[in-house]
Amino acid sequence: MPASERMRKIHRSLLAAGALLLIAGCGSEDTDYGNEPRPPARITVTARIGDEGVSVSPRSFGAGPVQLVVSNQTDEAQELTLETDEIGGDDPGIKQNSGPINPGDTASLQANLGRGTYRVGVDARGIDATRLKVGRERPSAQNQLLQP
Repeated sequence: MPASERMRKIHRSLLAAGALLLIAGCGSEDTDYGNEPRPPARITVTARIGDEGVSVSPRSFGAGPVQLVVSNQTDEAQELTLETDEIGGDDPGIKQNSGPINPGDTASLQANLGRGTYRVGVDARGIDATRLKVGRERPSAQNQLLQP
């Protein structure tokens, strides 16, 4: 093999090795790879729309993900509303609707509730709303097995 061809092969090998070193060095300078804890496990809260008002169980719990399962026990379709019941709070408020729930039917609503007070009600006349009290955040589900 002529000397010039051997020099080209060496030159190419050095260029390839340099490129690999350059690529390997292109990483983040952020070395904080902390394992952030998971959010709290989702809890299920039940609600009932009756002719006299809306009832919720439990009415107080810790902040975190919630699934609200609603049963309409009236003779007309109802739409449940879950909304922040605070003026001038630190966090932005929420307002979520279930959509129409037929008589005798159920629906569910999912939300991530922060600390505060929430109103749960319907627009129908004569059906009183209720309040939820959400306290400090529930513990992380980090070490709980069989979580979704």
